[in-house]
Amino acid sequence: MSTAPTTPTATAPGSTSPAPHGRTPRLLLISPAFHGYWRSIGDAFARRGYEVHTARYDAYDTVAEKLRLKATVELPERLGAREAVRARETARLTERVIAMLRQVRPDRVVVIKGDGLDARFWEELGDLPRILWLYDDLHRHDYDDDFLRAVGPVVDYARSEAEALRARGVDAHFVPNAFDPHRVEPSGHRSGEIVFIGAGYPNRVQALTALAERGLPVHAWGRSFSRHPVDRARTFSWRRPPIAASREVPLERAYQIHAEGAAAVAIHGLQNGHAMRTFEIPGMGGVQLVDRDDVDQFYEVGTEVAVWHDLDELEELSRRALADTAWAEGLRRAGRARTLAHHTFDHRLEEVDSLWH
Repeated sequence: MSTAPTTPTATAPGSTSPAPHGRTPRLLLISPAFHGYWRSIGDAFARRGYEVHTARYDAYDTVAEKLRLKATVELPERLGAREAVRARETARLTERVIAMLRQVRPDRVVVIKGDGLDARFWEELGDLPRILWLYDDLHRHDYDDDFLRAVGPVVDYARSEAEALRARGVDAHFVPNAFDPHRVEPSGHRSGEIVFIGAGYPNRVQALTALAERGLPVHAWGRSFSRHPVDRARTFSWRRPPIAASREVPLERAYQIHAEGAAAVAIHGLQNGHAMRTFEIPGMGGVQLVDRDDVDQFYEVGTEVAVWHDLDELEELSRRALADTAWAEGLRRAGRARTLAHHTFDHRLEEVDSLWH
């Protein structure tokens, strides 16, 4: 992104003018629709005393909107017209968000990712206090350093990225992902499966297939695993890995599946930060088998979560979760307690909300 936003003149970036006397401060949360995380973030802001309005810039809620997306954006992209159709769609989504910005007239704005909006949106913000919150790797966005230095506080979910951005003069802050305990309570049911929920990236397919081939009861949820004809059409792919699989589920059901499984596998690959699942699995009282040693900045390895480094270790931990009930229940209790004490969206919003000052 080459166009830098307008920087406030009377108010320094990251600070704010108070709401008019006697009125609750009005906050506009601008977010992708991605699994409904906007709802958890908006609810946490509301608990902090804001009047929250939400603009989901990439929402396609109706069947007609979904079909239009496939026909006018995704299919032409696959046929080689990516740049033109994406620019046209970005312009359309930007106009929709600008209209809501003018309607709401917020006191503060929080932008989650914002990668589906063009420069006109940032110009429209003018001198409104804003925070840009990135809960995905920086390389997946097209923001350049000049833009990030001018936009105001930037929240990054990866410690390494936040440190690198600060070294380049960006007002960047590390705020990891989180768990929302207000969405649903654990059911106490146990499925006896080794579960995974998410996209079918090659490293994930390889690991889950290997576990299944070694005789473990693996079950995956997601459009890349589902054999439903609609999901095969949505992914433009017919092939599926040879494991038990189901369709996508709402976030509340995903939370429950993590709690019900004998263990839930977390596979990050090349991500810089920790995915939402890092906090959701233990938050729901699930047994988390995670592939990153640096989870120890959030959890005690061995008593709150378990870490694996290769398929043999993942198999060993999976079998232990199935056979050693006392060990598994200990991880469930300790992981949930740690999450509720330190890693909810309310904890994260306390950090984010302090950046206005």
